[in-house]
Amino acid sequence: MFLENRLERLVETLSKNGAIPLRLKLWNGRSFELAPNPPVTVTIPKASALRYFLRPDLNRLGEAYVEGYIQVDGPVHAVFRAAESFARVAASTVARGPKRFFRHGKLRDRKAIEHHYDVSNAFYRLFLDANMVYSCAYYRSENDSLEAAQEQKLDHILRKLMVKPGDRLLDIGCGWGALVIRAAKKYGATATGVTLSRQQYEFVRQRIADEGLEDRCEVRLQDYRDVPEEGEFDKISSIGMFEHVGVKNLHAYFDRVRQLLKDGGLVLNHGITAAESDSRWVGMGAGQFIHRYVFPHGELPHISLVMREMSDAGLEATDVESLRRHYARTCHEWATRIDANRDAAIAAAGEKRFRIWQIYLAGCAHGFAHGWMNIYQVLACKQGAPRFNVLPFTRDYMYRD
Repeated sequence: MFLENRLERLVETLSKNGAIPLRLKLWNGRSFELAPNPPVTVTIPKASALRYFLRPDLNRLGEAYVEGYIQVDGPVHAVFRAAESFARVAASTVARGPKRFFRHGKLRDRKAIEHHYDVSNAFYRLFLDANMVYSCAYYRSENDSLEAAQEQKLDHILRKLMVKPGDRLLDIGCGWGALVIRAAKKYGATATGVTLSRQQYEFVRQRIADEGLEDRCEVRLQDYRDVPEEGEFDKISSIGMFEHVGVKNLHAYFDRVRQLLKDGGLVLNHGITAAESDSRWVGMGAGQFIHRYVFPHGELPHISLVMREMSDAGLEATDVESLRRHYARTCHEWATRIDANRDAAIAAAGEKRFRIWQIYLAGCAHGFAHGWMNIYQVLACKQGAPRFNVLPFTRDYMYRD
């Protein structure tokens, strides 16, 4: 009864601060509507679950949902908006995530990658495009499908890197191989992808064989730190990987990239960044939820830190592009697709895993749309002699079909 009374007082306070599109239904039949005809209903089956609502943030609310302590009904994007509004209005101040760093090493990083990516290829296929691209798409128009936008993203990267026949391309964290296969098949490059995920490795190896590209394309189950070909790659890409590196290891990461790059070569780093220079977490508890359930040991550097560490490692940033709005749309599409494939997703990965990814993807869509985090493509070359920068004077070359 004590917790229920506290909730009632909280609801009264929330009602004075504007409508929240949410209905709370308690185990005893009581119901609180925080807006007229709310699209989202949260059922609290036991009094003990009220603790998640009395000092709410997105981590606590997410935990209650993922662990099955509450039942939630409503469209996935409306669910996240309701949770965000409830947490934001209920909190007098928004607590920042703790400023802690994670220790990184080859074994720890491999385990983190396995946790996130080795769910099942069938699971990811339910919400990704046909090429299994698990990174921000590139929309040229409002009418672009996810499939078209992902192919446009691959081409956008390969054009920025000026990939041409005979180039050796290294893709660090190659995912399910779409970039290396397109580089070999469409641009004539000799492409190598490295991943720490065995399921991705097996998938890419089979896809390369199916495409008949064994002579120009390969995938390795290998840590980027163990790639032996120093100074042998004309072009290097790293797409959605450096979030796993750790803020304290950025210099070593970019230094290793420079060592692998030829003089006159180009590198493109594509990754999520923090919105604020002094934060490595997404706010309102979302960062803690992601660390616990989605990306163990992941950290987001601010773009200013990325630029500094690249420069200190001997890489000259030549072009920087934000794709934040593109990622908001990408994640929105992923969340919509996984929600539409609920039964198949549960069959492939289990109820809990489905709930994690469902709310995570909807949260990412909301977060990118509202500037909680950003994503940048940074094109760079080696610092030093003038011959190291081979780029044209203008960016026109990036947009020629």
